Amino acid sequence: MKKWVKRLLISFGILVGILLAINFGLNIWLKTQLPEYIKNNTEYKVSYKTLDVDLTTGNILCTGISVNSKNPQNTKVIGLQGTIDTLKISRFGIYDAIFNKRISSSDLLLAKPALNIILAKPADRKSSKKKSPFLFENIRINEGKIAVFKYTKQKLLSVQQLNLSVENLQMTEESVESKLPVVFDTYTIKGKDFFFRPEESYALTIRTVNTTDGQMSVEDFKLTPLLSFAQFKKFYPKKSQLFDVAIPKIEFKEVMLNKNKISLTNADFQNPVFKLYTTGVKAVKKEKKSDFEVNLENIKINNAVVKIHKPDGNKLLSAGNLSLKINKLLFNKETSQQIVPVGYKDFTLSGRNIEYAGNQNISVESVALKPTNGEIKNIVLNSDPSAEAKMKTDLKVDHVAFNINALEFVNKKLNLDLKDVLVENVNGIFKAPEKKIEKTTQPGIINSLIVRKVSLKNANITYDKAKQPLAFHDLNATFNEIELASQPNRKELSFKIKDYFLTTRNFAYKTQFYNMSVGLLKLNKNKVQVNNFAMKPLVSRAQFIKMIPVERDLYDLKAGQITAEGSWDLFSQHKFINASNVTVQSADANIFRSKIPKDDPKIKALYSKMLRSIKIPMTVHNLDLKNSILVYEEDTPESMGPGKLTFSNFNMNVKNLNSAKTKGKPTKVDIKINCSFMNLSPLAVNWNFDVADQGDHFAISGKTSNLPASGINPFIRPYLHVTATAGTIQEMLFNFKGDPAGLHGTFNLKHKDLKIAVLNKHNHEKKGFLTAVVNIFIKSDSGNFPEAVTVEDVERDPTKSFFNLFWKGIEQGLKKTLIGRNVEKTEKKVKNAVSSVKDMKQSVKELKQEIKNKKAESKPVEEKKEKKGFLNNIFKKKESNPEKE
Repeated sequence: MKKWVKRLLISFGILVGILLAINFGLNIWLKTQLPEYIKNNTEYKVSYKTLDVDLTTGNILCTGISVNSKNPQNTKVIGLQGTIDTLKISRFGIYDAIFNKRISSSDLLLAKPALNIILAKPADRKSSKKKSPFLFENIRINEGKIAVFKYTKQKLLSVQQLNLSVENLQMTEESVESKLPVVFDTYTIKGKDFFFRPEESYALTIRTVNTTDGQMSVEDFKLTPLLSFAQFKKFYPKKSQLFDVAIPKIEFKEVMLNKNKISLTNADFQNPVFKLYTTGVKAVKKEKKSDFEVNLENIKINNAVVKIHKPDGNKLLSAGNLSLKINKLLFNKETSQQIVPVGYKDFTLSGRNIEYAGNQNISVESVALKPTNGEIKNIVLNSDPSAEAKMKTDLKVDHVAFNINALEFVNKKLNLDLKDVLVENVNGIFKAPEKKIEKTTQPGIINSLIVRKVSLKNANITYDKAKQPLAFHDLNATFNEIELASQPNRKELSFKIKDYFLTTRNFAYKTQFYNMSVGLLKLNKNKVQVNNFAMKPLVSRAQFIKMIPVERDLYDLKAGQITAEGSWDLFSQHKFINASNVTVQSADANIFRSKIPKDDPKIKALYSKMLRSIKIPMTVHNLDLKNSILVYEEDTPESMGPGKLTFSNFNMNVKNLNSAKTKGKPTKVDIKINCSFMNLSPLAVNWNFDVADQGDHFAISGKTSNLPASGINPFIRPYLHVTATAGTIQEMLFNFKGDPAGLHGTFNLKHKDLKIAVLNKHNHEKKGFLTAVVNIFIKSDSGNFPEAVTVEDVERDPTKSFFNLFWKGIEQGLKKTLIGRNVEKTEKKVKNAVSSVKDMKQSVKELKQEIKNKKAESKPVEEKKEKKGFLNNIFKKKESNPEKE
């Protein structure tokens, strides 16, 4: 053997011997001196029964260990107290333990540990360096009993019968401040009676936890409030919510805790019960963004129950049989700032027996929802009668279904694109508030809402405003391309509809005085059809007169059919009506006015101004009223029944009915009327005005012929107390022009054998003398070619209608034709003659009374008694009514 080899072997043997001696000596030292060393150089006191250390590998085996903090009041370091049956450490960092006062190991085994761990007080991160008194790569705990406390001695975490195997376990106070008291990479765990107190108000408990082949099972999970709701509101007046959660069973796998991140896969929550109590306090928004992150893969919640309570303890929301499946649920710093604070790839939600109790009470039998579609069945909406709301409802909806093209939040604003919405079997009432509700100034959540198609089927809906219900029966409607969009610098959303189609039967609208009904209504963007329209009074004429404070017309209207063609938009901000044709077939209109109520003092605008006041562009190129009848009735306090004007076989054509708000469209309105006047003679009227004319000038002309004079008796007899007894109006022509101040023009009347009779106030007997006097001044014949008379200076009463002015023009024309051009002088003569007759009658009456008195004085009393028989009564009766002669 060579000399150097021999020397090498000798040196190696000496080194081994030295190492063995050191190892033997170290073991002796550790057994005898280590507890004292730890006591003198660390914050802990340790004792043990046996200890074996392999210096070469760093492996340590220790049994019967007891550990305690030297100073339990020192909150700057982690406190320890308890026992460990067996401790086995692999690759123990002796150098770190001696020189850095840090216990580190690649592997740690604790058998039957019973430990209380008190976390150190969080250090000031600005002035202190991070310290980690324990650093383990891997740890195993068998049959452990561990409790973790905050530095305040408040229990934070505890577990019984813990069997745990984790990699890279870390437990520091800093991790607690980041929401996670422990973090690790992989694990297996089994234990009982887990307790965790995440904050002052709650305790989280778990009865058992078990892991098999990477699948974790949690039984009897509870997040329990440590205070009653009343105590919570008292001690935490700024907090808005209190939770109470119970989940009988949870299963999941691949849980990962890494710093501020929780990840788990295939979580299944069975029969959870979620309770939430709201305090009514508005939550204060935290400026600091959350660093907490949750990433959940394939989450299932089965048969959940949700209950949310109002501040008074009553139920706000409840739901049963809720089931939810979510794929890739994410909560992080970015999502926490959104309206919906979580992200997801896909989800399905279903539930039953959902009830909401607020200003609007809502109940839903079932709901099913996905990111792409949804379905809701048997919805019932009932408003709280005592609550103020924009709209109150009592409504039932059998079925709602919809498909979603896109749903996203951008800058906390919703962009929603719905492919279609189906609403079936809506039955109920919408009721507008009795008093005006102030509009909120809060900005809305909607940035853009598009609904490609809405289908409403088999609905029966009533809209009631101010006790005037509007009812739609058998309503079916389709709306295409509905768009709501926010507008720059405006609170309101823009609204428009591309197309729509609506049908309803037995449509009805009730007001104070009328019930309006339609047998069939069809409506779309280019056509309207109304069948069997009726507007019937709900009160009698006598009741109507008592109910109105001033003069007002009472209408009784019917129409067989109304149709319109063209284009119009009544929904968007840019509303307009552009109808090419409107046709009204077989209308029957009765208009009644009583002069018994006071005159209406309001100024009445002419029709051109009325049309000009319409706020939207409106043009009806051609309006036809066909085969109709119009009856106007009017009574006065002195009349015996109403006077009546009848226009039968009424046909009217209106060209360019407009509001003068469409550029390039003609504004002159031309009206042509052809009808039968009083069912006796034809009447033709031409009437025109220009809506754009601010002076409101008009022209009206017309013609009637072969009218028996007696034909107008139904109108003039009741309240003028005259009647035409003979004669014919062979032809009447009028041509008037005017403005809001009055009218002028020409009037031509061709008549023959015209005679009238003046009646008493009861319209029963002729007033013979007055009749004779009046007929003296009336021209009974006009001749074959009568001259036209000039109608001039007819002043308009601004509180009266256009037709009042028109009849004044006719009246002046009749007077000038029948009485003569000096109408005022003739009327004065008639009045003087009548006055003379009345004076003469009064003298005769006084003379008769004087004779009667003298006869009575010359006869005995008995004879005077006998004369009071029935003949004398008859004479007296006659004498008392001389005006009837």
